[in-house]
Amino acid sequence: MPTKSPLEDEVADAVARLMRRGLPVTLAAVDPVLLELRGVLARAADPGDEASRIAALDGTLRGLLARFPDARYAAAARALFGLPPAVPGMNLTVRRELAAEQAGHEVHHFRKRVEPKLVTTLAAELLADADRFTRSPLIAPRLAPVTARQPVLADPFAWEVAEQEEQLSLLWSAIYAARAELLTVERLISLHSERTDVIRAAVTAAWRWAAARAEAISYTTAFAPDLAVHELVALAGWTPALSAGQTSRLTEAAAGGASREAFVAHLHGETGLGNTWTEGFLAALPSPEQARTVPSTPVPPDPDQNG
Repeated sequence: MPTKSPLEDEVADAVARLMRRGLPVTLAAVDPVLLELRGVLARAADPGDEASRIAALDGTLRGLLARFPDARYAAAARALFGLPPAVPGMNLTVRRELAAEQAGHEVHHFRKRVEPKLVTTLAAELLADADRFTRSPLIAPRLAPVTARQPVLADPFAWEVAEQEEQLSLLWSAIYAARAELLTVERLISLHSERTDVIRAAVTAAWRWAAARAEAISYTTAFAPDLAVHELVALAGWTPALSAGQTSRLTEAAAGGASREAFVAHLHGETGLGNTWTEGFLAALPSPEQARTVPSTPVPPDPDQNG
């Protein structure tokens, strides 16, 4: 485990060296400072294994490049590191030419003025990712293959431990399910999908998010009163801002393992709440072009209810 946080310049230099060979990350190209980032250690199947951390770093970088914060230079940044529009086997010179073309700059100007800024931005994203893991209140349990039955002894202590493991598994399954649906919404918006498809996915995301919040309340009440419910649910991903009353109504509708249909039926007539949730996604479009494709106007709570 790292004993101190790496400096921004150290990470930027390491990212610049990694760029020379591009992705995938290899042992020959990686700087140890990148393998010690908390976001990488947390994602590694075995934090003590270098190959596992390299795989985790590779996946982390691909995710950050897919969500590069500057849309104008996102394709250029990906090309620099060997991701599409680049293809495997391109050397840095070819990748740089492609990146400059994607960014609309002359190659010399791109290399001198733009490329360092892209490297600095990616390094800052890596550090921000590490910082989020530093402040994470709970880490998902790492699972290992089980080849033999593991009976629970007829003992109060064993029952309590098993129950906590059950609740923890339910909590994380709910958080990851919510994360999957929230990602689906953002992907559909990015794909300029039909408005009804986006809204349907947003309703499903609301159901999963509310179910995760219900599980978080159940777990913290029984086993971890020092953990904040909102911090646990925030691990699933970004959601539109809701009032305390709206949050409670969503949670009540999803509690007890309610199906999506039961969740929607419970909230029948909650047009204001439905609009707040769906409009939050539609209004958060990252570009004016996408905003024109999916206009922000009042929406029904769930298109499935309209046939």
